[in-house]
Amino acid sequence: MYRNIYLKKRKEESLKRFHPWIFSGAIQKIEHPDTLEEGEVVRILSDKGEFIAVGHYQIGSIAVRVLSFSDIVIDASFWESRIQSALSSRIAIGVADKEDNDTYRLVHGEGDNLPGLIVDCYGKTAVIQAHSVGMHVHRHDISRAIAQVMAHRIENIYYKSDTTLPFKADLGQENGFLIGGSDENIGTENGLQFHVDWLKGQKTGFFIDQRENRSLLEKYSQGRSVLNMFCYTGGFSVYAMRGQAKLVHSVDSSAKAIELTKQNTSLNFPNDTRHEAYCEDAFKFLDANDNKYDLIVLDPPAFAKHKSALRNALKGYTRLNVKGFESIKPGGILFTFSCSQVVTKENFRNAVFTAAAQAGRKVRILHQLHQPADHPINIYHPEGEYLKGLVLYVE
Repeated sequence: MYRNIYLKKRKEESLKRFHPWIFSGAIQKIEHPDTLEEGEVVRILSDKGEFIAVGHYQIGSIAVRVLSFSDIVIDASFWESRIQSALSSRIAIGVADKEDNDTYRLVHGEGDNLPGLIVDCYGKTAVIQAHSVGMHVHRHDISRAIAQVMAHRIENIYYKSDTTLPFKADLGQENGFLIGGSDENIGTENGLQFHVDWLKGQKTGFFIDQRENRSLLEKYSQGRSVLNMFCYTGGFSVYAMRGQAKLVHSVDSSAKAIELTKQNTSLNFPNDTRHEAYCEDAFKFLDANDNKYDLIVLDPPAFAKHKSALRNALKGYTRLNVKGFESIKPGGILFTFSCSQVVTKENFRNAVFTAAAQAGRKVRILHQLHQPADHPINIYHPEGEYLKGLVLYVE
């Protein structure tokens, strides 16, 4: 059976509210600490010895990520039941088993009661990403559970965690296929096709979390001149083109991202002269193209990954949105986003409000955006809400 970790007095209160994290400062005593290994499954007890939870142990601020609030064994049936529950919810919300969509998130960490685990599906391939040592240790058990539950849906399982695991853990892990193997890297999203770079791309290779926001942009694109800033794979650009945009320009400072965007636009709209891509700095490009676009997308990478960077991040969002407001045509529509978990909806809205005031533009909020339903937020874990966005009408 698993070894026990005892909490300090009254440190179990958040766990009684089913929060899935236990911080290192809450721990009073660990049984046989000299032999405890990162990623090991442990039992959590109160200072009085009452059972509370089972979870993965890890060195760091978050010492235990809870897998279950029942005193169970973490075995093959556990993984299969959790994966089955995740799949059932994806079928229920209409993103899995659709003819025109085989790209979706199957497991979203705490949102699916599997903290530290991400699983994204692209066609016949599932990509696993571990954000905790425990999930890395169990990667083969997880892949077997996925293969069992997903049956005819998934043939290949790729493991990609080189950038998400703690570097100090010295796990010596390598990316690669755990099951199967395929050179086919095209996923279908709402009838559009995208090359997915799960080998070397960001996250698992594609930003699935913007699917519904891309669909909304498509509805606003007809007859407009669209600028997709920080385009990465060109997702917003491809949707804008299907939405009958007059022209679509994609900008990213990464030459590799620009190449991927060109591949994706050509895949869906071969020889379409409406699209052009530019490998340039965002601010320099906006300075040189003032008053040219009436629909602008600002979807930058995370400006803050830790609370210590929050202040500078908010300044960055304000500065970027000032440029967006200054550049957009009167009567234009601005889609602006933050994917920084430490930036709250209120933080972001205030940064954009400040930018509008500094730019001297009259602005109306048309939509308040967030992550889609296949990136669920555990109601007991509000920290899981990370993506926020605004669609603004700029007079």
